[in-house]
Amino acid sequence: MDTSTLVKSLKAMLLKANAHVSFADAVKSLPANLRGVVPPGMPYSIWQLVEHIRIAQFDILDFSRNPDYKEIDWPGDYWPKEAAPADDAAWKHSIAQVDKDLHAFIGLLEAPGADLFAPFPYGSGQHLFREAVLLLDHNSYHTGEIVTLRRMLGAWH
Repeated sequence: MDTSTLVKSLKAMLLKANAHVSFADAVKSLPANLRGVVPPGMPYSIWQLVEHIRIAQFDILDFSRNPDYKEIDWPGDYWPKEAAPADDAAWKHSIAQVDKDLHAFIGLLEAPGADLFAPFPYGSGQHLFREAVLLLDHNSYHTGEIVTLRRMLGAWH
């Protein structure tokens, strides 16, 4: 089965804004003093959301390519405890890692001979297409939350 159109669509959905804004646009030009602010009534800061996206996305990537994958603990290992990044370098590293790991995942989709629907031999029937949809849903949901927090903090266009 030719899945090139499906791969192209998944790639576009993972990289572009669609219903929300893109992750890159959601975090672009956010004032450093707002990265660790937890708005009243909210459980987390934008930094915690960015880190959660980074951690969960890497977990999905690792699961999708690593036959020696080791499950991490939910929810503790998926959310940072600190509300703010240690410094600007930590913020930039996290943002860059989200982009790097997303492109690594897309590389799995675009790999020659990739079978999107072949069950992983180590994953209880999961397959690359399932993980792509999971990643798309996860990242778009939490990117929308970043936009919401920015609006609450008065830091959205």
